[in-house]
Amino acid sequence: MSLEPPPEHPAADAAAYRRALGAFATGVCIVTADSPAGPLGITINSFTSVSLTPRLVLWCLDERSDRWPVFAAAETFAIHMLPSCDKALASRFAKGVSVLNPHEFVRPDDGPPCLPEALARLECVTHDRIQMGDHLIIVGRVTRFEDWGGEALTYFRGRYGVATEPQA
Repeated sequence: MSLEPPPEHPAADAAAYRRALGAFATGVCIVTADSPAGPLGITINSFTSVSLTPRLVLWCLDERSDRWPVFAAAETFAIHMLPSCDKALASRFAKGVSVLNPHEFVRPDDGPPCLPEALARLECVTHDRIQMGDHLIIVGRVTRFEDWGGEALTYFRGRYGVATEPQA
């Protein structure tokens, strides 16, 4: 196996590069936060755990996103790992209507808006923001979490799939 040298015209290889990145299967999450227009959601697959002590996680926000101003400035947010049945919701928050209707979220105590159903939910306060390339890395300190289990929605090669709950 050999590594290819960087192309002379990166834009021409953008589709091939995206396809190569798509070979990494990921979970699908929705991040929610407050905005002047009301609670917003955005679908991501860039979630990762950073540290157990302190409890830190991160996700990446594309600077071209129309939701950049809200999520880049949010001091609190919630990350929801999606169950396999939430493909329509994931698609909606990927490129569709991003404002949550009042019946679509709950607000535990004074935290961020939260989806009522998820495999797991992490409520976070922003710990750090790091500009990297064309994305903003948002590091959150987890202040509260819940875990319900079930089958997970996944994303692989540009398509949604399912990861089943492991059996003991």
